[in-house]
Amino acid sequence: MSIKEKWNKRYRGVAGEQHASRVLRENLHLLPASGRALDLACGLGGNAILLAQQGLSVSAWDIADVPIAALKDVALKRRLSIQVEVRDVTANPPVPESFDVIVVSHFLDRDIIPALIEAVKPDGLIYYQTFTRQRVSDRGPQRAEFRLAQQELLQLFSGLQVLFYREEGCTGDLKKGLRDEAMFVGMNGVRNHFAVNGS
Repeated sequence: MSIKEKWNKRYRGVAGEQHASRVLRENLHLLPASGRALDLACGLGGNAILLAQQGLSVSAWDIADVPIAALKDVALKRRLSIQVEVRDVTANPPVPESFDVIVVSHFLDRDIIPALIEAVKPDGLIYYQTFTRQRVSDRGPQRAEFRLAQQELLQLFSGLQVLFYREEGCTGDLKKGLRDEAMFVGMNGVRNHFAVNGS
């Protein structure tokens, strides 16, 4: 079974709308007022829907056509600016400086991360959330290569300015907080938005 067939089969059994990732929901205030956004490996497009609701022009890409068709229907019904595309993002990642915002959740392909960094425009943002090897439950992929090592997101995106990072591992009360995952928001470049008179 191909990767596309595997994900199509999985999404055929999913009912209802997918929610946006926690890293995006909790950091909406960092988004620009306008611009182009990409929900990469979008699944049912929870991130794409929320980005479009914030006024951004959104592209949503996934290798599986079943969730893409479902997202297209939702976008049309709600009159949201979302351009959907069936696309193998591993073989065909975004081109340099093509987006103001890129959001990735629960998808990990380390090989394309340099392309993602190049794909955000100056002052552009990358939101990333996925599973970690340190975990307290069985959620997410079982194979270690599809999960992050400790603080790996910080290493993978070391060329970006860190705006937000959260990874709690197995410390403290395991029934509370963020477990099994890491969240990151980084910016491409640093612009001085505040200048003191005389400095």
